[in-house]
Amino acid sequence: MVILVYKPKGLTSFEVVRRVRRELNLKKVGHSGTLDPLAEGLLILLTGTETKSMTSFLKLDKEYLATLRLGVVSKSHDLETELVEQTSSVNIPSNRIEEVLEKFKGKIEQVPPDYSATWVNGKRAYNLARRGVKPDLKPKVVTIQGIRIENFMPPLLQLRIVCSSGTYVRSLARDIGEELGCGAVLTDLVRTRIGSYKIEEAVRLEELRLRYAA
Repeated sequence: MVILVYKPKGLTSFEVVRRVRRELNLKKVGHSGTLDPLAEGLLILLTGTETKSMTSFLKLDKEYLATLRLGVVSKSHDLETELVEQTSSVNIPSNRIEEVLEKFKGKIEQVPPDYSATWVNGKRAYNLARRGVKPDLKPKVVTIQGIRIENFMPPLLQLRIVCSSGTYVRSLARDIGEELGCGAVLTDLVRTRIGSYKIEEAVRLEELRLRYAA
């Protein structure tokens, strides 16, 4: 069975899996692409024999609605760690932002965030970072199929992003901020689509039994 869940902020993807397993009395449940605890939106869960299709689901492209705050930076590139102000005023014309966004379309190299689940010599990068150790992270190639401005009310910049699996939107926020010369962090992230599956089809956790219970 394929279960489309709306993951709320504050929960890890594994916590959502655990709750679905308990609520629906299922033994075998896995997710096809994690969301950070501070992110929300569509999470696809696979149960039973459908878990054999996990790899094909993982390869599907993703769509996000991302909100960046310009003028600040943080070690995690989001709100998990302390914000450091880079500039007190962000006066960047939208056409300049559009020019910068063009540089991120297509195949690009990006370095994963230090505070990520990427494996580094058998350890999660975020575990190293939280101990004050700088993880040795290598750049990887990802594809940005589309990126456009949805709303811009300085210092907040909202973007619609369509990207390949494995893309770190926090890294994208960091790199866009650096290219603009003012810094940026990700303040909100909503995953709105995975392949042809849309957020409108997702069920809230409190409604799981109504939709999926036998």
